[in-house]
Amino acid sequence: MRLYTLLDKVECSKNTDDMEITGITSDTRQVKEGNLFICIKGFNFDGHTAAEKMLEAGAAAVVTERDLGLKNQIIVSDSRMAYGIICGNYFKNPAEKMKMVAVTGTNGKSSTVFMIKQMLEHMGHKTGLISTVQYEIGERILPSKNTTPDAYTFHSMLAKMYESGCEYVVMEASSHALDQHRLAGVTFEVGAFTNLTVDHLDYHKTMENYFQAKKKLFDMSRKAVVNYDDEYGRRLKDELKEKAVTFSVSDDNADFTAKNIVYTAHGSKFAFVGKNVIARMETCVPGEYSVSNAIIAAVCCMQLGFTADRIAESMKNQTGVPGRLEVIYAGKDFTVLRDYAHAPDALEKMLSTMRKFADGRLIALFGCAGCRDRKKRCDMGKIVMENCDFAVLTSDNPREEDPMQIINDTIIGMEDKDRYEVIPDRFEAINKTVNKLKKGDILILAGKGHEDYQVFDYGSVYFNEKEIVLDILDKKMR
Repeated sequence: MRLYTLLDKVECSKNTDDMEITGITSDTRQVKEGNLFICIKGFNFDGHTAAEKMLEAGAAAVVTERDLGLKNQIIVSDSRMAYGIICGNYFKNPAEKMKMVAVTGTNGKSSTVFMIKQMLEHMGHKTGLISTVQYEIGERILPSKNTTPDAYTFHSMLAKMYESGCEYVVMEASSHALDQHRLAGVTFEVGAFTNLTVDHLDYHKTMENYFQAKKKLFDMSRKAVVNYDDEYGRRLKDELKEKAVTFSVSDDNADFTAKNIVYTAHGSKFAFVGKNVIARMETCVPGEYSVSNAIIAAVCCMQLGFTADRIAESMKNQTGVPGRLEVIYAGKDFTVLRDYAHAPDALEKMLSTMRKFADGRLIALFGCAGCRDRKKRCDMGKIVMENCDFAVLTSDNPREEDPMQIINDTIIGMEDKDRYEVIPDRFEAINKTVNKLKKGDILILAGKGHEDYQVFDYGSVYFNEKEIVLDILDKKMR
């Protein structure tokens, strides 16, 4: 592809001749003859320091944020943003050929995008999916490495989705991806906001920075769907003005709301009400937050042009989301579930919901992530103790951090020593807890959800909680 074609819509200084480019990369290890190398400043390495070597290694040109005095350099104000646009151009802008929907927020993104995707497909429209749980390209399911992939992978997947016949793409837009301009150059038909609670402050530092990162999605969206029940959602609505369509579980000031909600252990039913719109809807996931997710999915589909009646019919066919209040075992004596809740707000909502349906003890087996915001660990310990009859504190993904340090940070919020047990090894914790379950107990494995690995300082190991629990129960019942 020609260099100037790749630079279409990129604000830059074209002080080099047009030329044929064989590929694009921001990774020094992947540079090949004739490539365009984009210099990106990361946390541990600045690509600008390697620009000259990349030219010597065969790169045809380099994209930089400053004058490096090099031949064939293209200077831009933001190389991350330029990289996103260049990747789109390289793959012939597949996002422009499909209808794009993105959901951002702290909690509920995965559940919401799965709902939208499943409803669109039930209504007859092939849809691609990009989520924390997995990526879906047509019928192919791929493992997810990041909630929102890097720009090159993102556009590469979009190209494959378009080739496979997808009309829509539904995706999660993480705050990291928005802040790092991984989605630069893409226009979304609908952008949706679920909520904003304390998370990722190790990266964003302040809630204001976190909010501003999320808000970037709506500069790229034709329509906005916003949660009126959330403090930051109401602020976003005011700042977006007429662009925003709001929803609420209870507030009639929103454009769409839920009425006559009925909660059960197996799901929720509610009346979906808006101006000149009323429909009875059902979701297969229990709890108020699942109703909120269902409403946001419904409103997004309405903004895409579907009627409330068609949306309600398609919602009845939901199959749930792997690792989101997923039932691993439901027997006559006890129940075991797994859930991805790994931040205070999500943990509190999930546990308070399940508290209502426990005939016996509600038990949480949980841990806190290593090399992440330490401040929320104490809060998570407190939330578990407030909502559960018993807790087992173990490891999540310790990463490079000492597992016992993480546990000790969490214990600060857990005052009643008689109602919790510490078992650092997560496999041992699951094995011991499952074998002690009594009639009526509900055990929730919190934090890992769909993940099938644990991350330690020496690397990742395979760890699938669903398989582990089923194996333990198989041995127990022989």
